[in-house]
Amino acid sequence: MRLPITAFIALLALPALAEEPWGKVDLDAAKPLHDKACQSCHTKMYGGDGSKMYTRDGRMLSNQLELLQRVASCNAMVSAGWFPEEEGSVAAWLNKHYYHFEN
Repeated sequence: MRLPITAFIALLALPALAEEPWGKVDLDAAKPLHDKACQSCHTKMYGGDGSKMYTRDGRMLSNQLELLQRVASCNAMVSAGWFPEEEGSVAAWLNKHYYHFEN
């Protein structure tokens, strides 16, 4: 069975979408979003330095998609009210500064 040419062209775009699960990001906006919504909860959990959440031994995240899902979950838990684009920006910022997951 042959795919129509339009279906084939549409499928060519899928690898590009899979490379960056967080989509278009604004890293400049991500840190203030993170600091406002995440830092106080992480500080309570780790006693003073909330960044230990990301650098501790035994952290449970192993790829970009899991990081994005965790950010979305935390957004819902603390009622931060972020849009998906903001979740993606925070996930990308965390990846850049702490996780360093490859595409």
